[in-house]
Amino acid sequence: MRKLFGTDGIRGVAGQSPLDPKTIYAVGLALAHQVRASNSHPRLLLGMDTRESSSWIAAALSAGIVSGGAKVESAGIITTPAVAYLARTHGFDAGVVISASHNPWQDNGIKVFGGNGYKLPDEIELRIEEEIFRQLENVAAPDISSLTAPTVNPRFRADYEDFLREAVPDLSLDGLRLVLDCANGAASAIAPELFAQLGGRIDLTHISPTGRNINATCGALHPEVVAAETKSLRADLGVTFDGDADRALFADAHGNVVNGDAVLLLAARDLLARKLLKRGLVVATTMSNMGLEAALRSDGILMLRAPVGDKYVLERMQQEDASLGGEQSGHILFPHLATTGDGLLTALVVLDIIRRARKPLHELIADLKVFPQVIVNVRVKEKKPLEEIATVRSTIREAETELAENGRVVVRYSGTEALARVMIEAESEEAMRHHADRIAGAIREALGA
Repeated sequence: MRKLFGTDGIRGVAGQSPLDPKTIYAVGLALAHQVRASNSHPRLLLGMDTRESSSWIAAALSAGIVSGGAKVESAGIITTPAVAYLARTHGFDAGVVISASHNPWQDNGIKVFGGNGYKLPDEIELRIEEEIFRQLENVAAPDISSLTAPTVNPRFRADYEDFLREAVPDLSLDGLRLVLDCANGAASAIAPELFAQLGGRIDLTHISPTGRNINATCGALHPEVVAAETKSLRADLGVTFDGDADRALFADAHGNVVNGDAVLLLAARDLLARKLLKRGLVVATTMSNMGLEAALRSDGILMLRAPVGDKYVLERMQQEDASLGGEQSGHILFPHLATTGDGLLTALVVLDIIRRARKPLHELIADLKVFPQVIVNVRVKEKKPLEEIATVRSTIREAETELAENGRVVVRYSGTEALARVMIEAESEEAMRHHADRIAGAIREALGA
């Protein structure tokens, strides 16, 4: 069982284990040894988000990589999917992103992509993790003050922006007004220039990172902010990204938040109409609303569910030869365009669909009737298997029995934070909240931090 890698890399509070200088250096060594197994002169690409800790983490990680016999090149502040794209197209043996995505500025993380642009399989992450623990027995913590991050090559960002424009070559935003919330994160380095070349009127918000304001009351964690701004400015559409811009959420002209479920419906119908929806199916997750499943079914589209985490959605897509998948949180996968979720790419694809349909977003998804759904997060002191806790197990079973075919119960641990997530979906909002509160209470009593 992995101890360092979660569903999206290694994550924690910057400066504390496992993101202390010694462990980060050991991670660099382990990554270099992993890629040297197949290439005697490996090259790794490094990218990062806007957190104040990203630079020193990049320096410590690079020192370990170089000591392990690999070369490091840097794309600087750039989105996570950009690193995946660049690693694949520039012949790198791996791409590494220093980011904690939607987490607060105090946190940071290390995500790794293979040279093929895909996130690493669990078994390879476990192998790297074992190597990290071996290295920790022997290495000393580096002197951070003596280290510097690699020099940034601006060509990488330019190449990625070219790719985004070529993905939707005929897109013009003339006549549209958009609000973009860049979360004071990695999208701030790309979105202004990218969208400026597409026409239309673009209102940019949260594009002034300080190192400590990433995701702070903005971005995909707070989609209601861009929704309110979109309505206030009478804009046609709002788009909001998370800290590393691997996902996007939207707001329609009426100020309603539009999540990943609605984007999947929109994209699935477009692909189906163009005869590009392979096998007539879409891969979502256990968190996707039953309303999405019903709306897709009305168009003859089958919805399959994967565990939460875009890498697991992708694995199921590859098994099923699917051409579309994603998460309610806004990670959308277009395998004919990219190897991982990409918020900027998703925004461009959605805008392209709207332009070709000649209809506003709210009309295109008007028949998506969502079941009442609530997600309760419970901070926990440990992630003990929930099935082993009798009170939690019995409370979950009771909810499942009472809701039966009229609802769903999903209880799981977060793969990136010390949280248990309780999701209840039901036709009755009263029943939904009743069962969510009871299950959350049982978890809080048994494991609450």
